[in-house]
Amino acid sequence: MPQNKAVMNWSGGKDSAFALHKALQNKEFKIEYLLTTVNSHWQRISMHGVRRELLRKQAEAIGIELIEVLLPEMPSMEDYETEMNKTLDFLLSKGITHSIFGDIFLEDLRHYREQKLREKGLIGVFPLWQIPTQNLIEDFIAQNFKTITVCVDATKLDQKFCGRLIDRQFIAELPKDVDVCGENGEFHTFVYDAPFFRKPIEFTKGETVFREYASDHGKGKFYYCDLLPI
Repeated sequence: MPQNKAVMNWSGGKDSAFALHKALQNKEFKIEYLLTTVNSHWQRISMHGVRRELLRKQAEAIGIELIEVLLPEMPSMEDYETEMNKTLDFLLSKGITHSIFGDIFLEDLRHYREQKLREKGLIGVFPLWQIPTQNLIEDFIAQNFKTITVCVDATKLDQKFCGRLIDRQFIAELPKDVDVCGENGEFHTFVYDAPFFRKPIEFTKGETVFREYASDHGKGKFYYCDLLPI
Protein backbone atom coordinates (compact mmCIF):
# COMPACT_ATOMS: atom_id res chain seq x y z
CA MET A 1 0.00 0.00 0.00
CA PRO A 2 1.57 3.35 -1.05
CA GLN A 3 2.32 5.82 1.74
CA ASN A 4 0.90 9.32 1.86
CA LYS A 5 3.58 12.00 1.60
CA ALA A 6 3.47 14.29 4.62
CA VAL A 7 5.13 17.35 6.15
CA MET A 8 5.72 17.61 9.90
CA ASN A 9 5.10 21.05 11.41
CA TRP A 10 8.16 21.17 13.62
CA SER A 11 8.63 23.66 16.47
CA GLY A 12 11.63 21.87 17.93
CA GLY A 13 9.65 21.22 21.10
CA LYS A 14 8.18 18.23 22.84
CA ASP A 15 4.68 18.14 21.33
CA SER A 16 5.88 18.23 17.74
CA ALA A 17 8.55 15.67 18.63
CA PHE A 18 6.04 13.29 20.20
CA ALA A 19 3.61 13.77 17.29
CA LEU A 20 6.46 13.00 14.87
CA HIS A 21 7.32 9.89 16.88
CA LYS A 22 3.76 8.61 16.54
CA ALA A 23 3.61 9.53 12.85
CA LEU A 24 6.87 7.70 12.13
CA GLN A 25 5.34 4.59 13.71
CA ASN A 26 2.27 4.96 11.50
CA LYS A 27 3.11 3.28 8.20
CA GLU A 28 0.39 5.33 6.49
CA PHE A 29 2.76 8.30 6.17
CA LYS A 30 6.12 9.01 4.60
CA ILE A 31 7.38 12.20 6.19
CA GLU A 32 9.32 14.13 3.58
CA TYR A 33 9.92 17.45 5.33
CA LEU A 34 10.09 19.25 8.67
CA LEU A 35 8.54 22.72 8.48
CA THR A 36 9.56 25.46 10.94
CA THR A 37 8.91 29.20 11.11
CA VAL A 38 12.02 31.24 11.88
CA ASN A 39 12.38 34.84 13.04
CA SER A 40 14.65 36.21 10.32
CA HIS A 41 15.80 39.17 12.45
CA TRP A 42 16.95 37.14 15.45
CA GLN A 43 17.72 33.95 13.49
CA ARG A 44 15.75 31.86 15.98
CA ILE A 45 12.72 29.57 15.98
CA SER A 46 9.59 31.69 16.18
CA MET A 47 8.16 31.96 19.71
CA HIS A 48 10.57 29.39 21.18
CA GLY A 49 13.65 31.59 20.71
CA VAL A 50 15.98 28.67 19.92
CA ARG A 51 18.96 29.39 17.71
CA ARG A 52 18.65 28.36 14.07
CA GLU A 53 21.84 26.33 14.33
CA LEU A 54 20.25 24.07 16.94
CA LEU A 55 17.14 23.65 14.78
CA ARG A 56 19.35 22.46 11.93
CA LYS A 57 21.15 20.06 14.27
CA GLN A 58 17.77 18.57 15.16
CA ALA A 59 16.91 18.04 11.48
CA GLU A 60 20.30 16.43 10.93
CA ALA A 61 19.79 14.11 13.90
CA ILE A 62 16.33 13.15 12.64
CA GLY A 63 17.39 12.71 9.03
CA ILE A 64 14.46 14.58 7.45
CA GLU A 65 14.88 17.62 5.19
CA LEU A 66 14.15 20.95 6.91
CA ILE A 67 12.13 23.79 5.36
CA GLU A 68 12.50 27.12 7.17
CA VAL A 69 9.80 29.75 6.66
CA LEU A 70 11.43 33.12 7.33
CA LEU A 71 9.24 35.73 9.01
CA PRO A 72 9.98 39.35 10.04
CA GLU A 73 10.64 40.24 13.67
CA MET A 74 7.02 41.11 14.44
CA PRO A 75 5.03 39.40 11.67
CA SER A 76 1.41 40.32 11.01
CA MET A 77 -1.14 37.62 10.26
CA GLU A 78 -0.91 38.72 6.63
CA ASP A 79 2.88 38.23 6.66
CA TYR A 80 2.47 34.76 8.14
CA GLU A 81 -0.23 33.63 5.73
CA THR A 82 1.61 35.00 2.68
CA GLU A 83 4.78 33.06 3.47
CA MET A 84 2.88 29.92 4.47
CA ASN A 85 0.89 29.98 1.23
CA LYS A 86 4.13 30.06 -0.76
CA THR A 87 5.45 27.14 1.28
CA LEU A 88 2.26 25.10 0.91
CA ASP A 89 2.37 25.63 -2.86
CA PHE A 90 5.92 24.28 -2.87
CA LEU A 91 4.86 21.26 -0.80
CA LEU A 92 1.98 20.56 -3.15
CA SER A 93 4.41 20.60 -6.07
CA LYS A 94 6.38 17.88 -4.26
CA GLY A 95 3.34 15.64 -3.88
CA ILE A 96 2.63 16.36 -0.20
CA THR A 97 -0.96 15.46 0.75
CA HIS A 98 -0.90 15.57 4.58
CA SER A 99 0.30 18.09 7.17
CA ILE A 100 1.02 16.81 10.70
CA PHE A 101 0.70 18.90 13.88
CA GLY A 102 1.39 18.41 17.60
CA ASP A 103 -1.78 20.17 18.81
CA ILE A 104 -3.56 18.52 21.74
CA PHE A 105 -6.81 20.29 22.61
CA LEU A 106 -6.99 23.85 21.24
CA GLU A 107 -10.13 23.65 19.08
CA ASP A 108 -9.83 27.14 17.53
CA LEU A 109 -6.26 26.52 16.44
CA ARG A 110 -7.11 23.17 14.87
CA HIS A 111 -10.07 24.71 13.07
CA TYR A 112 -7.83 27.48 11.66
CA ARG A 113 -5.20 25.01 10.49
CA GLU A 114 -7.72 22.71 8.82
CA GLN A 115 -9.46 25.61 7.10
CA LYS A 116 -6.18 26.85 5.59
CA LEU A 117 -5.18 23.35 4.54
CA ARG A 118 -8.55 22.69 2.88
CA GLU A 119 -8.04 25.80 0.76
CA LYS A 120 -4.96 24.06 -0.66
CA GLY A 121 -6.44 20.57 -0.84
CA LEU A 122 -4.29 19.29 2.02
CA ILE A 123 -5.34 17.13 4.98
CA GLY A 124 -4.41 17.87 8.60
CA VAL A 125 -3.23 15.07 10.89
CA PHE A 126 -3.19 15.42 14.69
CA PRO A 127 -1.61 12.34 16.36
CA LEU A 128 -1.90 13.75 19.92
CA TRP A 129 -5.42 15.10 19.62
CA GLN A 130 -7.47 14.95 22.86
CA ILE A 131 -5.10 12.57 24.60
CA PRO A 132 -5.13 13.70 28.26
CA THR A 133 -2.04 15.84 28.79
CA GLN A 134 -1.10 14.07 32.03
CA ASN A 135 -0.99 10.79 30.10
CA LEU A 136 0.99 12.40 27.29
CA ILE A 137 3.70 13.86 29.52
CA GLU A 138 4.09 10.64 31.48
CA ASP A 139 4.41 8.66 28.25
CA PHE A 140 6.84 11.25 26.85
CA ILE A 141 9.12 10.94 29.88
CA ALA A 142 8.83 7.14 30.02
CA GLN A 143 9.93 6.85 26.38
CA ASN A 144 13.14 8.71 27.24
CA PHE A 145 12.61 11.93 25.33
CA LYS A 146 14.93 14.63 26.63
CA THR A 147 13.72 18.21 26.56
CA ILE A 148 14.45 21.53 28.25
CA THR A 149 12.23 24.59 28.73
CA VAL A 150 13.46 27.53 26.65
CA CYS A 151 10.58 29.99 27.06
CA VAL A 152 8.04 30.47 29.84
CA ASP A 153 5.12 32.86 30.15
CA ALA A 154 6.13 35.15 33.00
CA THR A 155 2.48 35.84 33.86
CA LYS A 156 1.97 32.16 34.64
CA LEU A 157 5.35 30.77 35.75
CA ASP A 158 8.38 31.97 37.74
CA GLN A 159 11.78 32.34 36.14
CA LYS A 160 12.92 29.16 37.95
CA PHE A 161 10.90 27.10 35.43
CA CYS A 162 12.97 28.40 32.50
CA GLY A 163 15.98 26.31 31.46
CA ARG A 164 14.67 23.23 33.29
CA LEU A 165 14.73 19.63 32.19
CA ILE A 166 11.18 18.30 31.84
CA ASP A 167 11.01 15.40 34.27
CA ARG A 168 8.65 14.22 36.97
CA GLN A 169 10.06 16.76 39.44
CA PHE A 170 9.35 19.60 37.02
CA ILE A 171 5.77 18.38 36.52
CA ALA A 172 5.22 18.04 40.28
CA GLU A 173 6.31 21.66 40.84
CA LEU A 174 3.98 23.20 38.25
CA PRO A 175 1.12 25.31 39.63
CA LYS A 176 -2.25 23.56 39.51
CA ASP A 177 -3.62 25.98 36.90
CA VAL A 178 -0.77 25.30 34.43
CA ASP A 179 -1.25 22.54 31.88
CA VAL A 180 1.43 19.87 32.29
CA CYS A 181 2.16 20.01 28.55
CA GLY A 182 2.03 23.81 28.42
CA GLU A 183 -0.70 23.55 25.79
CA ASN A 184 -2.02 27.02 26.66
CA GLY A 185 1.38 28.56 25.95
CA GLU A 186 2.64 28.43 29.54
CA PHE A 187 6.04 27.12 28.40
CA HIS A 188 7.91 26.06 25.28
CA THR A 189 10.68 23.50 24.94
CA PHE A 190 13.65 22.24 22.95
CA VAL A 191 14.03 18.47 22.44
CA TYR A 192 17.68 17.45 22.45
CA ASP A 193 17.23 13.69 22.32
CA ALA A 194 14.46 11.34 21.19
CA PRO A 195 14.06 7.68 20.16
CA PHE A 196 14.32 8.69 16.49
CA PHE A 197 17.40 10.93 16.86
CA ARG A 198 20.64 9.55 15.44
CA LYS A 199 22.47 11.26 18.29
CA PRO A 200 21.67 13.76 21.07
CA ILE A 201 22.08 17.49 20.41
CA GLU A 202 24.93 18.98 22.43
CA PHE A 203 24.52 22.43 23.94
CA THR A 204 25.25 24.52 27.01
CA LYS A 205 22.86 26.86 28.79
CA GLY A 206 23.46 30.58 28.33
CA GLU A 207 21.79 33.46 30.13
CA THR A 208 18.10 33.72 30.92
CA VAL A 209 16.54 37.01 29.80
CA PHE A 210 13.18 38.72 30.24
CA ARG A 211 11.32 40.08 27.21
CA GLU A 212 8.06 42.00 26.96
CA TYR A 213 6.06 42.32 23.73
CA ALA A 214 3.04 44.37 22.77
CA SER A 215 0.41 42.69 20.60
CA ASP A 216 -3.24 42.97 19.62
CA HIS A 217 -4.04 40.82 22.65
CA GLY A 218 -2.14 42.98 25.15
CA LYS A 219 1.38 42.66 26.51
CA GLY A 220 3.24 39.38 26.52
CA LYS A 221 5.91 38.79 29.17
CA PHE A 222 8.36 35.93 28.81
CA TYR A 223 11.58 34.46 30.16
CA TYR A 224 13.93 32.94 27.59
CA CYS A 225 16.84 30.61 28.31
CA ASP A 226 19.45 30.87 25.58
CA LEU A 227 20.91 27.55 24.44
CA LEU A 228 24.41 27.66 22.97
CA PRO A 229 25.47 25.03 20.41
CA ILE A 230 28.63 23.07 21.14
